[in-house]
Amino acid sequence: MAARYLERLVIRKKSRSAFSSSTAVEDYLERILELIDSKGYARVVDIASSLKISQASVTNMVQRLDAEGLLKYEKYRGLVLTPAGETVARNIARRHRLLTDFLRLLGLNERVIHHDVEGMEHHISVPTLRAIEALTRQLRRRPALRARLETAIA
Repeated sequence: MAARYLERLVIRKKSRSAFSSSTAVEDYLERILELIDSKGYARVVDIASSLKISQASVTNMVQRLDAEGLLKYEKYRGLVLTPAGETVARNIARRHRLLTDFLRLLGLNERVIHHDVEGMEHHISVPTLRAIEALTRQLRRRPALRARLETAIA
């Protein structure tokens, strides 16, 4: 099942329900990875608190992610990401960091960056992500270009 989910992420079905569903899955997996990296574990209560949603909603999604082979969940205990779940989570976290870095280099304010990245990270194509990555590298190497760009944007 995990392989099928990864395949769907690559294909990015155009159906609205599949698309919003994969966005929610990515948000959960990203948050679970953040919790595991920072605290050493992730529990339903921590995820609910972090996402500001009910524990019942989190439990439903965690059970779904378990059924899809993206994590292992035991009721009243923590959960762990499977290799497939960790791959998805690390990829979305990487996209998040890259987009955040790029928008910061453009001199945008943090509130705008946070808002934009939360939407962009789920909808950006691989070729566009590669282009942003290359441009980010160039902007880091060329502060004069970055300064001119910031002036043009302001």
